[in-house]
Amino acid sequence: MTTTPLLTRDAAPRATRRDWAGLAVLMLPVLLISIDTTVLNFALPQIAQVLSPSAAQQLWLIDAYPLVLATLLVTMGTVGDRVGRRRILLVGATGFAGVSALAAFAPTAELLLLARVGLGIFGATLMPATLSLLRSMFLDRTQRRLAIAIWATAFSVGSALGPVVGGVLLAHFHWGAVFLVAVPILVPLLVLGPFLIRESRDPAPGQIDVVGMALSMVALGGIAWAVKHVAVDGVDAVALAVLVAAVLAGAGFVRRMRRAVDPMLDVHLFAVPAFSGALAVNLLSIVALTGFLFFVTQHLQLVEGMPALEASLVLVPGVVAMIAAGLLVVRVVRHVRPALAVVGGLSFSFAAYALLAASGATITVPHIALAFALLGLGIGAAETISNDQILTAVPPAKAGAASAVSETAYEFGAVLGTTVLGGLLTAVYRSSLVIPAGTDPGSATAARETLGGAVAAAERTGDPALLEAARTAFDAGVGVTSTAGAVLVAAAALTAWVTLRHAER
Repeated sequence: MTTTPLLTRDAAPRATRRDWAGLAVLMLPVLLISIDTTVLNFALPQIAQVLSPSAAQQLWLIDAYPLVLATLLVTMGTVGDRVGRRRILLVGATGFAGVSALAAFAPTAELLLLARVGLGIFGATLMPATLSLLRSMFLDRTQRRLAIAIWATAFSVGSALGPVVGGVLLAHFHWGAVFLVAVPILVPLLVLGPFLIRESRDPAPGQIDVVGMALSMVALGGIAWAVKHVAVDGVDAVALAVLVAAVLAGAGFVRRMRRAVDPMLDVHLFAVPAFSGALAVNLLSIVALTGFLFFVTQHLQLVEGMPALEASLVLVPGVVAMIAAGLLVVRVVRHVRPALAVVGGLSFSFAAYALLAASGATITVPHIALAFALLGLGIGAAETISNDQILTAVPPAKAGAASAVSETAYEFGAVLGTTVLGGLLTAVYRSSLVIPAGTDPGSATAARETLGGAVAAAERTGDPALLEAARTAFDAGVGVTSTAGAVLVAAAALTAWVTLRHAER
């Protein structure tokens, strides 16, 4: 007697060669968007010398892009669900390439900042589309997990690769080349995307909720701006007013989504531990990554005095470790629960920050190379698992909104990494800096602003005492910031253990 095997949830159509080729094309904007989040870290010293931005402008040049992304991702994800994810992807790619070309030749810091805002707007159309298209292309759970691992690895590696790409380009070209690189990356997407990527959208989208979109933008943008303002200018009435407005808008958004027949975002998902916990792990991991890159790139160039290209090569082992961890964890979670895989990975990231915190003022280049390799192991594993948990918690029709939530957490992490950890580093640097006697007022003011200003002033006046004082103060800040980073990673690991321990293998 023969029996017919029962269909299981894994008995779904398997992806074709066209789908895998489409995945390769989708990785191009993923790499580009994440590279753009951190590529300015290495270019910032040159930009500081050419365009002379203030300390606040330097932080804004880095953070404006992820801040705008974080503000618009939920809105753009919802629009993509309705008008077509491939369509909005191609529109965003066209705009991103055009604004990148304008940014490359910005004559002032203000215009460069404006271009970064434009890149954030078009970047917000790209990112939700990539992950939600992936969800509709890979219906088989095993194949989808591998595809998500590739996507998450590309996302994390792009952030780590940004300084490396910047270092290579700055060794041979003007600083604007870090923006022009977007054009050759996006051209293959625009040419091949219509043929390799199938269009997908929500089959029953309902009407676009303009009020809900506005509330989400005010809430997300207001919170991100308030955090940024406090880090740069401290707590004041303006920051409190914006924060209150953002909280009220967030409360109004949640209330509206609960009452909507077809909400743009199902807020009940946040009550699912695996969903909300994975979001928290995603956010905290990226805070740790971008905060690390913010101070390490400056240490290598401005403290160690390494050229941009040589400094970028120090980070290569960490990039390789991140790629390996992101892909290998797919096999690991076949045998262990997601919580254990994430906690095990993040233990390496904790060790990375602990190593730098313990090094204090004696941080060396080998210390940094080893620390970034350890950090990469943890981030690669955590990002793959967290994105898989987020995406599989929602029905395919709502993949765009869920993808947007995931990437919002990522971009908020990028903002907080440079704002919170970068702001802490700047505060310790300024409080620790002892200006040598005899330093002229102009040089002293520049040195108190940033380490880059101190290096430029020391080179201009030939004052080695000022340079040494600034480098010592900066590394004091690195020690304190590394301790804070270790605490963040520990919080991410604890969150993963509590919220993901019942998630399926």
